[in-house]
Amino acid sequence: MAEPLIDVWDVETFDAELRQRLAENAELLRAYHTTARENLMERELSDRTGPYPDNPFAGDHIDLAETLMAVMNQRTIRAWHYTRLTDAEADQLRQDGIVLPSSQSIRARLDAQVAAGTFTPEIADALHAASPFQRGQADIRSGRFWMVSHPRDIQDGGVEPLLGNWGGEGVYFWLSDPEHQALVASIGSARVLEIAAPLSTSRHAFSAAEAVMAAFARSIGCDPEPKAFDLYVGEPLPPEAVMAIHTEGDAAFERIGNGYPVRYIDADRSRWDAIAAQIARRRR
Repeated sequence: MAEPLIDVWDVETFDAELRQRLAENAELLRAYHTTARENLMERELSDRTGPYPDNPFAGDHIDLAETLMAVMNQRTIRAWHYTRLTDAEADQLRQDGIVLPSSQSIRARLDAQVAAGTFTPEIADALHAASPFQRGQADIRSGRFWMVSHPRDIQDGGVEPLLGNWGGEGVYFWLSDPEHQALVASIGSARVLEIAAPLSTSRHAFSAAEAVMAAFARSIGCDPEPKAFDLYVGEPLPPEAVMAIHTEGDAAFERIGNGYPVRYIDADRSRWDAIAAQIARRRR
């Protein structure tokens, strides 16, 4: 597995090479984000009918991200997967690692629940028939294990359905039968997985480059967007890639994205609070 392991939102985890490349471009990052902040203020204080102000440093900023793509493609990042699993499935993850989703993997999970006595073969067939994998989305869903780059609070509306429904979108997404909906919501426990995700197995090195640039810019006093992003790996991952499985009821699970990891700060929330305060001061 590619090393080193980093958090794209935490400069303290960046290796020496990555830090040096970012430090060499500190003035560009400072100029870009200072201008971006002023442009945002100008826009918010206007009637918003005119064009958005240009940022003359935007082209060089994009060029830097494209250059850092190759660097990030050699890195492994900590990513976060929100799901609902039975205890047996969690144990299997620890033993076998990450298996990529497919119609076959959904069928295997359903059959395992039949064997466990959770529901009947007929219900398994109905759930399988309703799966997006069986209804025209197999090509875009198969072979992609999705995660997010920044830990999200378990109360976040974007992850609540994943934590609240067993089987992931491959099972619950298009369910319309209320009994089936209630059934999948009753199986297993909400879990958050910490995954060591090699960017070489994904298509998200550019997004990762933007995220580390934003994190570094914040460390030198700028106020960038946090650049959180969704990502997937397109290859199975070994058991050691499953760094941790947090289960609802655990202390860490309850604090994910809001106190865990300790160094994580929701920069987007604090940024917009600061912007709103600055706009209010300028309007006085």
